[in-house]
Amino acid sequence: MEVIRLLEKTLSKTSDITWKGLGIINEIIPSKPFQPVWAHAPFPKSSERTKPPLGLPRETDSLCPGCVKELREDIQQDRKDWRDIIKENPAMIKAYIYEKDGKVIMEKTCEKHGRFEDLISIDPKFFLHIESLFMGDDPQIPENILRTLRNHGASSIKYSRGGCMIVDLTNRCNMMCRPCFMDANQVGYVHELTMDDVRKILTDAANFKPRRQTAVMFSGGEPTLSPIFLDACRLAKELGFFSIQAASNGLRFALEPEFAYKAKEAGLRIVYLQFDGIGNEAHAHRRIANLYDVKLRIIENLHRAGINVMLVPTIVNTVNNDQVVPIVEFAVQNAGKLAGIAFQPVSFTGRDDDIPEEQRRRERYTTSHLAHDIAKWRDGLVDPMRDWFPLSALAPFADAVDMTRGLDASWGSMKCGCHPNCGAGFVLLVNKKTKEAVPVTKFINLKQMLKDMQFISDHYRGKKWAIAQMALSLMRNYNPDAAPKGLDLHTLIQLFLDQSGVKNFGVPIPPDKYDWSVQFIAAMWFQDVYNYDFRRTERCVIPYGTQLGEISFCAYNTGIGWRWIVEKEFRTASLREWYREHGRHPIYASKKPKPIPLPEEPQGVPVNLVTNIRTNGKANGKPKEA
Repeated sequence: MEVIRLLEKTLSKTSDITWKGLGIINEIIPSKPFQPVWAHAPFPKSSERTKPPLGLPRETDSLCPGCVKELREDIQQDRKDWRDIIKENPAMIKAYIYEKDGKVIMEKTCEKHGRFEDLISIDPKFFLHIESLFMGDDPQIPENILRTLRNHGASSIKYSRGGCMIVDLTNRCNMMCRPCFMDANQVGYVHELTMDDVRKILTDAANFKPRRQTAVMFSGGEPTLSPIFLDACRLAKELGFFSIQAASNGLRFALEPEFAYKAKEAGLRIVYLQFDGIGNEAHAHRRIANLYDVKLRIIENLHRAGINVMLVPTIVNTVNNDQVVPIVEFAVQNAGKLAGIAFQPVSFTGRDDDIPEEQRRRERYTTSHLAHDIAKWRDGLVDPMRDWFPLSALAPFADAVDMTRGLDASWGSMKCGCHPNCGAGFVLLVNKKTKEAVPVTKFINLKQMLKDMQFISDHYRGKKWAIAQMALSLMRNYNPDAAPKGLDLHTLIQLFLDQSGVKNFGVPIPPDKYDWSVQFIAAMWFQDVYNYDFRRTERCVIPYGTQLGEISFCAYNTGIGWRWIVEKEFRTASLREWYREHGRHPIYASKKPKPIPLPEEPQGVPVNLVTNIRTNGKANGKPKEA
């Protein structure tokens, strides 16, 4: 291995020299603008990209929680027409983000309802580090889209195609959770999409320019309760979307193992699975006695069917923040079966709109909390200042991949250009056999590689030139001395080209192709009315596809309340009417939690999930068959 490392060091230095030589050529010989057929405008140079106000202190536009509550009531009681809010921007007030007592705070004052203060970060240095890696906006989306599909006043998404479009198939659910974005089962009516609705939403998204790939995530409520769930997956696949997802509690996949195979056949690729921690006690607030055991069965059934799983833990301070380290260890121990973790620091909306101030302050959990908690895992393996980056830092990679696909590609690659305060994370490389985990940023110079990707997209000279430059950038930013044992540069390059989409665009990587698994562990911190920032909303990459167009995630679930507007305007039936026609579906929750009876284990090879995890983050005992 020492000889290999020596060769890799030589190759890395040679690549650096070659890169600088190509850089001189790029600077001397002008390149042509890059505008593939799917784009609405030429790619801007990195120096031309805009940025929102960043740093500390700064001013932004936010919402008054008191005014929002009154506005929603006026709309629900028909005292105000929702169309007026597009022109009026009601409830908007100025907010100030600044450092106070070693923390980052948002402060705002309404003349009517007084002063509001909320916590944004417990670590100003980490906050500024994440913001420093924001690489700039895409061009504003076309004016015709802003006048039609995204015409929602101050809540309109202006800068991004989006990386994942959510489509709520139903507001019905078979659980009763807190927190819950939509207050499922409690609003007194049913809002259920038809196939015509879904076809319109997906067709609009497919015809949208810039025509980038976006994940289509069916959600709810519980999307698998919808009678059109499988048909909706098939339609998304037929229209050319390659990442078809479901945000699910997963119960149907546990109770009906064959349903996972049907979903796979229909095109389902990933399930974002609600997951609160290790052991049934960690799930006790969901009021199902054996919910952790049910989750293990869900993961097993989905893995057998060939569907990837992302764990989605909602973290509430003083409720389940002690589960962060065990969840990360669980994901690593089960590398190859789990694609990663999408942590969601709590957003006080839906069922938590009226949370008392004292409780809100106690339970508030931010991305910075998460970064510090994960830093306790495996003796500080993950360094918040070295390894964490905003999700939008991946955007230059998407632009570079587009260069490798050329001018005639029918779709652009999936891209995440959200505000740096929205989401952040890190990438682990995990050995599936030994469970060794290493942050990629420990042996790759991410900051320099981001600049390299921007340089590639600033100077388009054809597909082969772009591929060569991407490989050179990886090699010159690679540190062999910090790389894990058993990983060589050739494997790393092949894994990078596969994972980025340069090779086999849109095709999943075969699960047994590499000994190493890439796990993405991230936080997506959605807003509520207490910390709302319109600069974030404008750059949303997770729009809801609705009967009133594409609406920012945070504007839909909180903000002025676009969810309530859409569901009121297009409600299907009252609960009583729905039950009379369709009957009641089971709701698995009770004041005295009861277990859900599970079917017998299916025949076949067990998945061998490692489930016995101690809170210090180390596996305890042998893998337990789930």
